[in-house]
Amino acid sequence: MRNKKSANRDLPPRMIRRTRQRKGGTIWTGYYYNGRDADGNRVEIPLGGDLDEAKIEWARLDRKAIPKPAHLMGRLFDDYEKKVMPTLKPGTQSDYAKGLKQLRKAFDADKPAPIDAITPQVIAQYRDARSAKVRANREIALLSTMFTFAREWGLTDKANPCFGLRRNKETPRDYYAGDIIWNAVYEQAPQELKDAMDLAYLTGQRPSDVLRASTLDINQEFLRVGQGKTEKRLRIRLYNGATETDLCVFINGLLDRRAQAGVKTSILITNQAGLRMSYNMLRNRWDEARDKAAIKAAADGDTELSVTIRKFQFRDIRPKAGSEIEDIGDASRLLGHSTEEMTKKVYRRVGEIVKPTK
Repeated sequence: MRNKKSANRDLPPRMIRRTRQRKGGTIWTGYYYNGRDADGNRVEIPLGGDLDEAKIEWARLDRKAIPKPAHLMGRLFDDYEKKVMPTLKPGTQSDYAKGLKQLRKAFDADKPAPIDAITPQVIAQYRDARSAKVRANREIALLSTMFTFAREWGLTDKANPCFGLRRNKETPRDYYAGDIIWNAVYEQAPQELKDAMDLAYLTGQRPSDVLRASTLDINQEFLRVGQGKTEKRLRIRLYNGATETDLCVFINGLLDRRAQAGVKTSILITNQAGLRMSYNMLRNRWDEARDKAAIKAAADGDTELSVTIRKFQFRDIRPKAGSEIEDIGDASRLLGHSTEEMTKKVYRRVGEIVKPTK
């Protein structure tokens, strides 16, 4: 006989499912609330045979918020937000929250849509109607993930309607910060921003990983990196044989300055007070230095340079590093890519070196 607890695992607390085979062979299903009477004795209160209506009655008896019907998209959105999103990394949660907000507007606003009514054609219409084409791709990818969970949770038994659906064309960012642009911003940067820029360039890592770097990551002539986004683990050399790499020289110089200033934290990138630099601190310092550099270029009469400087983002330092390493294999390994094709397609932003005609 099937265990009662196992049979009711998909139900809210204190809701019971009863089944009985009728004489004609059909299966009768009824739902009950496991409650107490005025004397404290256990009593099963009938909730009816429709699961959605039973849950509404259960919510009234249990003084809980009435759950959305299981067949509607709103229920899928709520369950995913409650069960899955808290398990994701903060950056992913933030990105998914933005996508979920747009999906709710389309499928759970004025007229909530049934889950089984979402077909590839409906999603294609959503894709074509979205003005933000790249964001539409991300939202469809999120929707596809949610439909996978919907099948696992028994909210639908239909195939994932997102499979095989065409996505909007995406053009990778192609901004390259040459030495003139780099030097213009670097000259206006406070020391802590210069340190962040140097570490980002020498390691080729993402801003979050740069800000997390610590002296505790230095071990056996390597700087260890655990990439937050992909969880890829790297060991970046601090020595080439007996010779210090530029990264090693930078870290030693940074630690010497820190020792003279009396800063004792193990975090490499700190503010002037010796506190760990947050992403918002980095962003504020970057925006200020970039604005000063752009204003100076404009004052010197170089309007085009000023406009180009304003397009420079801190995240462009990673592809700058990947572009300026001659061997694409070395660049791909430093960036933590699983294939060289990713490095070549997205992060190599300078052309191939060729010879002139004569």
